[in-house]
Amino acid sequence: MNARENLLSVFRRQGFASVPVQFYLCPTLCDVFKQKTGSDLAYQDYFELPMREVEYSKVASQEAVDWHQFYPEGLKTEVFFDEWGIAHESGSAAAAHMTRMRHPMATFDSLEQIQSYPLPDFASVDTTALKQQIDAIHSRDLAVYAAMECTIWETAWYLRDMTKIMMDMAMVDEKAIWLLDKITDLACVRTSTFARLGVDIIRIGDDVGMQSALMMSEEFYRQFLKPRLARVIKAAKDVKPDIIIQYHTCGYVTPLINDFVEAGIDVLNPVQPECMDFAEIHAEFGDRLSFSGTVGTQTTMPFGTPEEVKKVTRRNLEIAGEKGGLLCCPTHLLEPEVPWDNIIAYTEACRDFTTVKA
Repeated sequence: MNARENLLSVFRRQGFASVPVQFYLCPTLCDVFKQKTGSDLAYQDYFELPMREVEYSKVASQEAVDWHQFYPEGLKTEVFFDEWGIAHESGSAAAAHMTRMRHPMATFDSLEQIQSYPLPDFASVDTTALKQQIDAIHSRDLAVYAAMECTIWETAWYLRDMTKIMMDMAMVDEKAIWLLDKITDLACVRTSTFARLGVDIIRIGDDVGMQSALMMSEEFYRQFLKPRLARVIKAAKDVKPDIIIQYHTCGYVTPLINDFVEAGIDVLNPVQPECMDFAEIHAEFGDRLSFSGTVGTQTTMPFGTPEEVKKVTRRNLEIAGEKGGLLCCPTHLLEPEVPWDNIIAYTEACRDFTTVKA
């Protein structure tokens, strides 16, 4: 099997020829990679990671919007707007992916204001270049995953402010209903398009867990988010039935895993070990669900020894067994405090794993 076939076989619980390696380096660790290896390759190529990411093409019309009008209290100088108009104030150089978000709908008090807000028109985007990118990755025998995390819930609260939209939802306010439905519609456009263009995996998701509890009640999730998530997944699978849907949520989400499965997800990410035990989760759901993650980025990767990293990696691979069903990898972006030796230990543990094979 080539790298793409092997990864898809893992996710389909059909065995594996080798254990895939997967991780993401922050900018600081990208510099460490260059220093340690002297390689001119991207780290994804150097470590032979099995998949590459694509994102939906930018909505050109959004670039012409004056987003400052939605922030009457003003913004810091160092700010950028995404295509939703959400303002991101820069974080530290060490944690470049972390920003402080400002919420353009936070001051809205009417449905009309929300309905008139310039949301991106994904249906109008020319996807020619995106298709070429997908085909180019496939030509290298690599899998293609479409990045679409922050699919419904996170996009909604990024726009509205978490407290405001929680209050709207609690009151079953028309503002929340309209916004959640509209974001769902836009997500369906993207998932169906990704499926039509031939991606292998769509990574959707919304953080609905905290460190030891759900962010909202099970009933709240089932009322407002589960049916909309199912619509987004169905839009993709109606076009490409064998597409793999990965759902990302950090934190403790054990009470909702059945709901995720019923909504149509195939892979749960990241099964954060600080919040959930992979052995228990696999025992209950492993016959219906595959997993990605399980190696802690709050604990093992930054603060464990290389041998501890290897032990955790081997343990989780052994739990998954000969059918696979686990892309064993760090649960989040690797931050500056992760020692280089631990990254090497993780890759070696995967490469050397031969105890269980299909």
